[in-house]
Amino acid sequence: MFERKKRPFVSAVIVAAGDASRMEGIDKQLLDIGGVPVVIRSILAFEQSRKVDEIIVVTKKESIPELNRQVREFACDKVKFIVKGGDSRQQSVFCGIQCVDERCAYVAVHDGARPMVLTDAVDGCIDDAVEYGAALLAVRVKDTIKAADAQNMVERTVSRDNLYSAQTPQIFEIGLYRRAMQMALDRGTDYTDDCQLVEAAGQKVYLSQGDDSNIKITTPDDIPFAEALLAQREGNFL
Repeated sequence: MFERKKRPFVSAVIVAAGDASRMEGIDKQLLDIGGVPVVIRSILAFEQSRKVDEIIVVTKKESIPELNRQVREFACDKVKFIVKGGDSRQQSVFCGIQCVDERCAYVAVHDGARPMVLTDAVDGCIDDAVEYGAALLAVRVKDTIKAADAQNMVERTVSRDNLYSAQTPQIFEIGLYRRAMQMALDRGTDYTDDCQLVEAAGQKVYLSQGDDSNIKITTPDDIPFAEALLAQREGNFL
């Protein structure tokens, strides 16, 4: 008989510690989309995955009590820790990484402000990370891209054949991520993108198939757009 290969232990780190500078001071993570807070929708995509074993949420100190309440209300049983973030995204992810279970083999880093991510996409990205060591959700760029000079004049049109928009989750073998993080700390560099962190350490990252609906909530206008996407997904057309 063939021995069934054991599934790797996967930890998800949900980063929800932004300063809301583009949300007119509103904490976007706690806003509702279809009756469910943004960050909870993000968490639930991982909660519902059979390939994710635990979730660590990184947020602002003042948001921890309310987020604790919401996690209980929506039965997010895989959430093991809710911790305070750092002064930058990289530092916040590091805070989450410090809390993962010792059995963790792969870590999935996801923006708490991407509430529309699909569990199937998360699972596919995990599979690709296991195969390639590192993977992220991404979609092909559809718009025509222009490169400009210092005077804001078009210099050239950039071919979009090999251009992709990066999304999250971004998923890595934990040893690789820790080595890349230590290298960044040693160099004093601070990246806003986790793939950029591991790329700087010499690791190639696989582009896993994303979805255009996996938008990031950045401004107040994104909330009604997300609600429209949700209505379309659930078949509740007006």
